[in-house]
Amino acid sequence: MHDAPHFTDSAADVIAAAQCSSAITIRTLLPQDHGRWDAFVHSCPEATFFHRAGWQTIMEQGFGHASHFLYAEQNGRILGVLPLVHLRGLLCGKALVSLPFCVYGGIAAVDPQARRALDARAQHLARELEVGHLEYRQRDGDLADGWQGKPLYATFRKTLLADDEQNLLAIPRKQRAVLRKAIAAGLHSAVEHDLDRFFPLYAASVHRLGTPVFARRHFALLRTVFGDDCDILTVYQGQQAQASVLSFYFRGEVLPYYGAGSVLARSSGANDFMYWELMRRAGARGVRQFDFGRSKLGTGAFDFKKNWGFAPQPLPYAYKLIRASALPDVNPLNPKYALFIRAWRRLPLPLANLLGPHLVRQLG
Repeated sequence: MHDAPHFTDSAADVIAAAQCSSAITIRTLLPQDHGRWDAFVHSCPEATFFHRAGWQTIMEQGFGHASHFLYAEQNGRILGVLPLVHLRGLLCGKALVSLPFCVYGGIAAVDPQARRALDARAQHLARELEVGHLEYRQRDGDLADGWQGKPLYATFRKTLLADDEQNLLAIPRKQRAVLRKAIAAGLHSAVEHDLDRFFPLYAASVHRLGTPVFARRHFALLRTVFGDDCDILTVYQGQQAQASVLSFYFRGEVLPYYGAGSVLARSSGANDFMYWELMRRAGARGVRQFDFGRSKLGTGAFDFKKNWGFAPQPLPYAYKLIRASALPDVNPLNPKYALFIRAWRRLPLPLANLLGPHLVRQLG
């Protein structure tokens, strides 16, 4: 029988130090770490555009919400990230969300231990902040024990081909006919470098829907923070702007995120032409994935995207109840908001543009 190995005090100290150094540590994102964070996000298969460090600036400076952007680190290497925002408002109550105003979020990690550590810290933080619920807007994955979900949203993603004609032929025949009619009508598009056409179209469009508008400075901040990865495409008929969309670019994909059309856009086909032009222009710059974003099941937007040949993919958002007794239901389909929506549509547009940003920051 061999004796158990015996270490001197100095050797034991070295081993203890090595074990300590290999432990996973959860840290909070600081401005000097934005570059490291984004380098991980760009390399992590689970990460999305909405995991980028710039969203911390958007949430804090744009909306005034406290952020808790957490990352798991081991031996100086980031293994996972979890961007969290503390929402507080009369409409949404108190919640810890990854990530509000974004379609995706949750934990993005390359190591299961890092994932567990981030989740444990988030749940501890949620209890410490006494929020109603903790929410991960994950794009994929199953619900863990103790978490709840609800079938509210689906996302629409599709591969773009290298050839424009092949992309056009991949669109179902009826939708393709609408596009060909719009092209024949002489619609044309331009990439914009300011908000002068986009914002008036967007503000009027959401007002017709009965939805509070984001502040103009929100879009200006997006352009400043994300630079060339955030652009605006506007569709014209002659000199008249009829539709416009602000899109994000990330790792070979394009995400049309804030789209708007004039009252004439439907009859002229400008909305349809706008998304086709975005596909065409994105393909020309090497983009091979088109993310049409999320839509609520049973809505016109959901059907519109299916008509383009996109297959809906359910979004398994995960909710952990902390102090709340039921899942949140802050969305326009909730019948209790019907009166508000009708009243909002009747407001003069300048007044809606003034009041909207104060309300929308509470919705998330």
